[in-house]
Amino acid sequence: MHPSSSSYDVVVVGGGHNGLVSAAYLARAGLSVLVLERLDRTGGAAVSVQPFAGMSARLSRYSYLVSLMPEALMADLDLDVRLASRTTASYTPWTRDGRHGGLLVERPEGEATRASFRRLTGGDEEYAAWQAFYAEVGSLAEVVAPTLMQPLPLERELRERVDPRIWDDLVTHPLGRAIESRFRDDTVRGVVATDALIGTFASLDDPSLVQNRCFLYHLIGNGTGEWRVPIGGMGAITAALARSATEAGADIVTEAGVSAIVPGPDGAEVQWHDGTRARSVTTRRVLAGVAPWVLRILLGEEEDAESKPVGSQLKVNFLLDRLPMLKSGMAAEVAFAGTLHLAEDYHQLQAAYDDASAGRLPEVLPGEVYCHSLTDSSILGDRAGSLHTLTYFGLHTPAGLFDADPDAADLAVERALDSLNAVLTEPIESCIAWDADGKPCVEAKIPQDVEKDLAMPGGHIFHGDLDWPWAANRARLDTPAQQWGVQTGHDSVLICGSGARRGGAVSGLGGHNAAQAVLAEL
Repeated sequence: MHPSSSSYDVVVVGGGHNGLVSAAYLARAGLSVLVLERLDRTGGAAVSVQPFAGMSARLSRYSYLVSLMPEALMADLDLDVRLASRTTASYTPWTRDGRHGGLLVERPEGEATRASFRRLTGGDEEYAAWQAFYAEVGSLAEVVAPTLMQPLPLERELRERVDPRIWDDLVTHPLGRAIESRFRDDTVRGVVATDALIGTFASLDDPSLVQNRCFLYHLIGNGTGEWRVPIGGMGAITAALARSATEAGADIVTEAGVSAIVPGPDGAEVQWHDGTRARSVTTRRVLAGVAPWVLRILLGEEEDAESKPVGSQLKVNFLLDRLPMLKSGMAAEVAFAGTLHLAEDYHQLQAAYDDASAGRLPEVLPGEVYCHSLTDSSILGDRAGSLHTLTYFGLHTPAGLFDADPDAADLAVERALDSLNAVLTEPIESCIAWDADGKPCVEAKIPQDVEKDLAMPGGHIFHGDLDWPWAANRARLDTPAQQWGVQTGHDSVLICGSGARRGGAVSGLGGHNAAQAVLAEL
């Protein structure tokens, strides 16, 4: 469709989930809203696709679980989406002295979890340390989570309400210090550490604390940190958001690649190409769902290669004829229902980081897998009951490794399969389904693919390093945009995507907070 007007109150650049959240809130408030999306569909990274010929299964191609999206936001926008809990939080196969076992963490944790820790560690001390640590993390989450849909609190306001020990562990010192002081077992340490490294290339001892911030975002969603499964796949969420926006009156135009944003004294002009000719529209406010690095280019600044974000993940989607058996003897329906950790012992994470830092693809690739279809068989279409999905997410695979070696992507997939096969009684290759063209149902995405497909610079899934979800004590909070953490150098242009403060992951927070800033200004 074409825009219904030459001027709008708000133009949203980018139709990812955050852009759609902004559009829905603002249109519901009575403002005229235009969403411009470069691709032929909305949804950004939160989409479901049928990647394999002749297979009706719809896979969550990029992002695949939901933690941070507040239930209040979903209620505000009347989203008809169900998020299901997983009965298994995580399962971590281990091998010690020739014995195969696995560390099971139930949801909610019960006696099987305690017994699993005891079999691994020989006693109850490590599980007691686990319970104590996550109880403290939970107390921090209970303080931070309610502020995510409010103007930014100051750091000191939150710190005063949190136990000093957990604040020091998660906010003041590198996370590795807390992990190493609180836990003794290498496998347990690794399970804790992985939440700090999803999409983040860092050591657990990095003085920048980027790993701490990543950990915090993974553990504060809705005050519980639970990662839930969207019934119908990730595309169900963004389809519901698009409906909410359009039903409220927002215009959504796809195949509209924005080429320039020109701020003026009373608003801005947004220029794009519709495939036939150049077009433009004027607006009082622009909300940018693109990464801040891309936004600077759209505003006319020179491309700065030095400041370009660098993504660090390998995503592999599979369709399986059946789930494989594990050497530990744990039922596949239990192990694969949650996050199954592979080669993520603490020393393995550090070794992989050291390899990648030296420009080498990690010899043993850490990662985790999850079977969406065990929780939601509807995504399999007419093959429900006869197929399963499997999602692999690999760590410590920064984009530079793939720039340097054209064969590195294939080798990365091979090493991901090696990590999985190391815990199975049979090779995963024997379980992979074949599509209608006679090809194995395997789809891999490296950071370069994410950049090419979604225009996320460097393939960075958070649009850049995450920031603390609060303001520094001396931060300037004079304007609504500053108060909501969505400001740029131009009054008429705000950030609404993952690059906004508190914007990372599939949360909708960037979109919500930018919309609130606009409503406070207009």
